[in-house]
Amino acid sequence: MEDAVLRLFLKLYQYVCSIGNKLHNNRYCVLSGFNLVLIFAFFAISPSSSEARSFATKAKFAILMDANSGSIMFEKNADELMSPASMAKLMTVEVVFDLLSRGELSLSDKFHISEDAWRRGGTSSGGSTMFAELNSSIPLEDLLRGVIIQSGNDACIAIAEGIAGNEETFAELMNSRAQEIGLKNSTFRTSTGLPHPEQRVTARDLAKLARHIIDTYPEMYQMFSEPDFTWNKIKQRNRNPLLTQDVGADGLKTGHTEESGYGLVGSALVNDQRLIMVLNGMRSKGDRSTESRKLLDWGFRAFKSHIIFHENEVVGKAKVFNGTVGLVPLVAKGTVAILLPKSSRARVKAKIHYQGPLVAPFEAGEQVATLKIWVGGRLTQETPLYTDEEVKVGTMQQRAMDGLLELTLGWL
Repeated sequence: MEDAVLRLFLKLYQYVCSIGNKLHNNRYCVLSGFNLVLIFAFFAISPSSSEARSFATKAKFAILMDANSGSIMFEKNADELMSPASMAKLMTVEVVFDLLSRGELSLSDKFHISEDAWRRGGTSSGGSTMFAELNSSIPLEDLLRGVIIQSGNDACIAIAEGIAGNEETFAELMNSRAQEIGLKNSTFRTSTGLPHPEQRVTARDLAKLARHIIDTYPEMYQMFSEPDFTWNKIKQRNRNPLLTQDVGADGLKTGHTEESGYGLVGSALVNDQRLIMVLNGMRSKGDRSTESRKLLDWGFRAFKSHIIFHENEVVGKAKVFNGTVGLVPLVAKGTVAILLPKSSRARVKAKIHYQGPLVAPFEAGEQVATLKIWVGGRLTQETPLYTDEEVKVGTMQQRAMDGLLELTLGWL
């Protein structure tokens, strides 16, 4: 019933928007009336007068994300730079997964354990290790498990050297990939996460990275849920404390150094809802385990998802210049849902942002806009929008009319 009421008001918003699109020629398409409509709709479906219960955590840095919608359910210092410790290994793993997906690497490829990898990442280093033997050759599949399950620094260094020749050059690959997948505020300097003064990330970027790994490499992601791994006759259990708790957890990575404190990037799946959390800056393993469990429990219990646009449903329309039509429909990939606190009367608003008008010609399926949604005054999610139709260059008359409008109204 709640979703039906919400969608009824969304239909009203789309009608208002269609009128607004005919009357206005802004560089950014703002869904006219959407703020008022959604605020009214959510008040109508959420009669409780109490605000959503706030969450408190001992972690210095934290974020909780709904993986399906990208909604941010909770954050604390999520955009402040921090030392990632071994959570940086997720970027090392992503580089490898990407090369595997491109066919540039194979899981059977063997990597040499150099003296540097053995000394800085082996038993004598005092850090986490997979106990790889000096001058041995190890298949990439085993090295990946050494990184993911055992957090082996020796495995990371061997991978970095095998792919890029040295760790410094491999870090350049890490940063290049980080930019490609949208990690705008993070800098990687080591494959291991061992301390480096310039190696800094944000909790938000780590959550984005986790979501990317889960969505892009579902088969490889299964490694993160394996409970243990044995190498060189030494069995080590997965360091993720959530895997042994009944919370639906299936990955990702812990981290700890004296500088960073104890941290965890974790994910759990319950009843088709996946949450991703990042915590860092805690004082003990016990705090890390307790706080991460508490955050996930609260996330699954305190929020409800509302579908506002089904798959292939038009979200809005963008203005077109120089084309056969004046407007092109915009759609998302899959459904668009918002995650709202069950006990809140949160104000919700949304806007479509795009640089426009769009200049023809362009193909169907091009990403041209973003649907931004605010809950309670806080930007909680950004959903890419794509053209739903191909638009070709218009006739001479159509282009002349667009040119006249440009001269009189200043579109471009």
